[in-house]
Amino acid sequence: MSTETGGGLRKIIHLDMDAFYASVEQRDHPELRGRPVAVGSARERGVVAAASYEARRFGVRSAMPSATAVRKCPELVFVPPRFAVYKEVSRQIRAIFAEYTPLVEPVSLDEAYLDVTANLKQLDSATQIAREIRARILAETQLTASAGISYNKFLAKLASDFRKPNGQFVVRPGQGLAFVEGLAVGQFHGVGPVTAARMNQLGIFTGADLRTQTAEFLQQHFGKAGRYYFAIARAEDDRPVVADRPRKSVGSETTFARDLRELPELLAALQPLAADVWDYCQRNGLQARTVTLKVKFADFQQITRSRSLAGPIAGAAVLERLGRELVAGLLPLPKGVRLLGLTVSSLQARGATAGQQLALVL
Repeated sequence: MSTETGGGLRKIIHLDMDAFYASVEQRDHPELRGRPVAVGSARERGVVAAASYEARRFGVRSAMPSATAVRKCPELVFVPPRFAVYKEVSRQIRAIFAEYTPLVEPVSLDEAYLDVTANLKQLDSATQIAREIRARILAETQLTASAGISYNKFLAKLASDFRKPNGQFVVRPGQGLAFVEGLAVGQFHGVGPVTAARMNQLGIFTGADLRTQTAEFLQQHFGKAGRYYFAIARAEDDRPVVADRPRKSVGSETTFARDLRELPELLAALQPLAADVWDYCQRNGLQARTVTLKVKFADFQQITRSRSLAGPIAGAAVLERLGRELVAGLLPLPKGVRLLGLTVSSLQARGATAGQQLALVL
């Protein structure tokens, strides 16, 4: 597996904004600076979308139930999310990236990979480029970013966590294997908590342990992902930085303050979800053929139901009708509904034929 381009090893930077949503709120609301802040809702069924570093010291993390977060940090300040603001700041940051390389692969609003092997500034040092970009971000947005620099995406991603917040770390050619072998497998990008626990049960705790396993053993226990684990244990990753990635779906969901049990309640809750999804598709020139309903019950059991059409969904009313039919198909409800979501997929640019794939810069 090679990380080489025609001119040698790649130079990859992984840029990650520090506590992005919470940092934007602290920037815009000086009274929040230095205080433990959670972006999200404090209501009983609320979830933390992001936590400031002050909150993280108490163990508050994103995706944590708000009630749990408050128990860990009674002084926690909740602020509602302002996604339009976060998207605008993200656009500012990506404009800075574009001055250095066209090869920018956004992962989310607050992180991206940059291939600076052949950069627009004609600088030889990826470390210098990362330092310049971070300084530009601070000057133009008053926010800090951390960076990882290496010769492949996997190592750059790992490295960006090593000097957080507001720092950068380099894994140079020849250092990758030693860097990986001392890390816990749970630190590896692509190895979630469930997979890490399974690896631990198999006696695999570190990168060094993972490297002793054969590809056949890893595929036997982890399926197709086994090949990826085999490679990253050897600090190998040949994935290129891809500037344009196809967007696969558009969705909206909501968690209810109380469990819903009646059909009229569910249909009323479905309407704004369908409107959100259709509005996004209209604004971005998208059309879709598949609609998926997501349901999470009171006991956290989750199911999905989908329906695909031969042609594009013709309008907001059609999308809502398809969602209503999927909801009706769940009756009688076995238990209360905690969360409802609606997603469309099989996306194309509006007016495209069935064989044309849509490419979006996320």
